Formats: sequence, C-alpha cells, structure tokens
Amino acid sequence: NEIQALTLQATVSNYHHIPTDCPHREKNGWTGDAHLSAEQVLLNHAPMTAYAKWMADFRDAQRPSGQLPGIVPTGGWGYNWGSGPAWDSACILIPWYTYLYAGDRRILEDNYAMMTRYLEFLGTLADRDGIVAFGLGDWCPPVGGAGDHACPTALTSTAYYYADADTVARIAEILGRSADARRLRRLAAAVKAAFRRRFLDAGTGRLASASQTAQACALYQGLVEGPDERARVLAVLLTEVAAKNGHLDCGILGAKYLLHALTACGRTDVAARIVQQTTFPGWGHWIAQGATTLWESWDGGTSRIHHMFSDVSAWFYRGLAGLNPDPDAPGFRHFIVRPGVVPGIEWARAEHRSLYGLIECGWAVEEGTLRVTVTVPPNCTATVHVPTADAAGVEESHGPAERAAGVRRVAAGAGEAVFEVAAGRYVFTAPR
Repeated sequence: NEIQALTLQATVSNYHHIPTDCPHREKNGWTGDAHLSAEQVLLNHAPMTAYAKWMADFRDAQRPSGQLPGIVPTGGWGYNWGSGPAWDSACILIPWYTYLYAGDRRILEDNYAMMTRYLEFLGTLADRDGIVAFGLGDWCPPVGGAGDHACPTALTSTAYYYADADTVARIAEILGRSADARRLRRLAAAVKAAFRRRFLDAGTGRLASASQTAQACALYQGLVEGPDERARVLAVLLTEVAAKNGHLDCGILGAKYLLHALTACGRTDVAARIVQQTTFPGWGHWIAQGATTLWESWDGGTSRIHHMFSDVSAWFYRGLAGLNPDPDAPGFRHFIVRPGVVPGIEWARAEHRSLYGLIECGWAVEEGTLRVTVTVPPNCTATVHVPTADAAGVEESHGPAERAAGVRRVAAGAGEAVFEVAAGRYVFTAPR
C-alpha cells in the first residue's frame, strides 16, 4: 500500500498537459518513461483523452522518415540521442494499452499511419542480420551511471522491434487491414528469429549477459519458444535473482519485465519477495529512507519525483490481486481474474473503474480457506481462476460453485478451478 501511494503521488505530480519525467527539473515528455508507466496509469486513472492528445503531438514530431524524438513535444533535439526503440515504442504501446484497457479503437485508427511509418524507420536501423543496436537501454540500473546496465542495448532494442511489429500486426487485424497484418507478422517472425540467433543459447537458456533484464526481457516480450526452453530461461533468471539475495538488479526496462515474467512463469512468490525487500535496491528501500514519491534512481542520487519505475503498481493489479484485461474483449468487457496467492501475504484487493462500471477483485486466506471475491459490472463477463488442490470443493456463496446463478465451470485440475461468470458479485471459497 505504501508503494501504491508513492506511485499515485509520482504520477499525478507528473501530468501537466503531458506526462513529464519530473515536475521540477527537466519537465520533458520522455517517451520511454511514459509507456513504461502507461498500464498503471490506465488502471489507476482515466488518461484516455490525454493520451489521445499526446499522440497528436507524436504525429507532429515524427519526421517524414518515420524517426521520432525521445521527448515529445520537442524543441528540435532528441532524435539522435535519448531515443531508440525502448523509448519510441510509446507511439505504438500507448495506443495499444489505451485500446486494451479502455476499448478505444479510435486511437488505433488515428495513429496507425504513424506506427507503420515508425516500423519502416526501424527497418533502416537494423543491420544485415536484423538486429537494432541504436538507442537507450536499461536506464538507471542499481550500480554505476544511468547507462551502465549489464544488458546489451542491442538486445532490448531488438526485442522492442519484435514487440512493435507483433503489436502493429494485431492492430492491423483489428482495423481490417489483413494484407498489412500478414506482412507485419512475417516481419515479426524474422526479427524474432534474428533475436534468437544473436542473443539466446536455447540449450542452456542463457541470454547474452544472462542478466535479470536480459532473461526477463526474452520471457516478457514473447521471444522464448516452448515449455522446456521457457523453463531453462526461467531457471537462469531465478539463479540471477538468488545471486542478488532476492533483490532486483534492473533499470527501468527490466523492472517492468521482471515481475510480470516471473508471474507468467508461475513464480509470483519470487516477484512478491522482490517487491517486499526493504534494503537496497528496491521500492521498499526508498520508503525506508522516507520517500513519499517514486525516485529516478535506486540510490536516490538524482530526481526524487519520477514515475518511470511505477509499473510495480500494474503488477499489484495484475500479478497480485489478479485483475487482467482480455485483448479479445478490450475495455474490460470481458476480463480475467487470476489471483496471485503467495506465502507471506494474507490478502490482496484491487478495484478499477472501467467504462462499464466498477470492477472489484480480491482474495484472502483465512484458517486454511481461500476466499476470492469478484464484482463484474453490467454487460460484462469474467473468467475466474480459483487456485486450489480440491477443484471439486470450490463453493460460491456457501453452495457448490457450479450451481450458483451466473456461474459456469469451464475447467478443473492442475491446481485450480476455472469459472465463467456473468455480471454480478461473487464470493468463491476453496480449501488451500
């Protein structure tokens, strides 16, 4: 809750017409900071119209070549330094997140030409092997200067090249541009193959540098194939986390990848331990020093009111409380509840004011019983995963879950029971 409070304060303090990096010093619209924060902003606030306006500024700032600056708006600088795929991808990811969380198709339509022009520009930066080495990388790691990150910039930049192509292919399909979608899927496949050739040892699961950011990047961006390879990449990541005594060792890119990648791989427990650390480096260490907002660097030596490390709040919603949007039914018309029940945490609760109404999602463990509560607004549905070793023993409002009004069991086994639910409020209980 304290980390959440810091996040909210840092976010509102940095939205003055545009999402700035800090309100007291540069006051620039750094694009990387903003897209790394965008998911938590969309969950905690309602920035849809502000994002739509800022994307118009992106269109104004884009050069005919497709190149973008690292700050928007710009007085003319930031095109050849302070930019690169890990920053410029805001032109694709912020419209996509706005569509995902708010169901806004218009923002995709308005910015589609900008996105495709930017992808064409990225192609001019790739070498003959398909690798993009330009740009800023995992900015502000715990040790060294802002650019002294262990993960190669070429790795994160190429990963964003793939993610951008893959995302715009999905957008093209949504907009009915099937020919574009096929072409972009081929591009994404080619970039993915190039990434894997250059950076991944599939036999050992090690990425170049084998840093936390590198390992988590491959998992988060979808560059790992198959469960066996995924397990090997995860094993190296867990070793790297253990080597840091359960702490993160990432800059702003890795801090976003790490928690979500661990959760997606079934290690929410490790992610939770990282977040709960109160010694350097970590969010808890900032709190222990009296922080009231998020900081720019883990050691606190620079700005002490930044939002670029704020995606931890999105992880609270998605990884811990378990509230996740469904790309096939954007705007939470349908959503997925997957509680992140972990040892040492007794409860988690989140709410989000969607365009359909209030969504509530939470869980608690009391005397060996798990309780999962969900509120689904009118005209919406949800898929609810209830983690339990006894799928047949799951109840809803003190009766067998499958007999409850609005509830339909769709799967059971593998440590969980899965239900589809209609609009309403539900209380599931299950033995732990």
